[in-house]
Amino acid sequence: MRISPASRPLRTRSRAEVLATLDAAFGTSNGPLGAHCIHELWMRGEFAAHIETALEKLWAHAAKSVPEWLPMRYVDWLPTLYEVTAHFRAERKGRSNIYLILLDYADRRDGPHGIYVGMSQYSPAQRFDQHKAGIRAAGSVLKRGLEVLTGPTLHLQSIARPAAARIEGELAGALRDAGLLVQGGH
Repeated sequence: MRISPASRPLRTRSRAEVLATLDAAFGTSNGPLGAHCIHELWMRGEFAAHIETALEKLWAHAAKSVPEWLPMRYVDWLPTLYEVTAHFRAERKGRSNIYLILLDYADRRDGPHGIYVGMSQYSPAQRFDQHKAGIRAAGSVLKRGLEVLTGPTLHLQSIARPAAARIEGELAGALRDAGLLVQGGH
């Protein structure tokens, strides 16, 4: 299943059907199908403990085929992230990418997580690795970066630099307006 998670291919299925499909994905080590099942439950507001258990089980059964867009840990505001980023579009193709990095703020009262918004000519995973290695690193990512949240910005990859620069700032502002703790977005 090489389908964007934003399209929610399991949207029309009942919860019972999604759970049965998820069990089948575990049994066949089908990472993409399992990821879409978990994602759909997440978008519907499934209990955090159920999502975390499903993530652990999927990683245990299908680690080699889990798509990079599925987060490795539960974040309660992931549906908001998808909703906000869906409003942004780039008209022209190019070499720039918008990326989001989950930040660990467990030591602060603002909530356990925040988000870093960035733009780069490198892939989101490469840029995250650069941040963590101290290469042109944002302090918040170097110190608090947990993982790249690829799914919400799949449609904002390989876009023209001027559009990417505009979207980076506007997206950061929109995420702040939605109540998220945001870094970056210069």
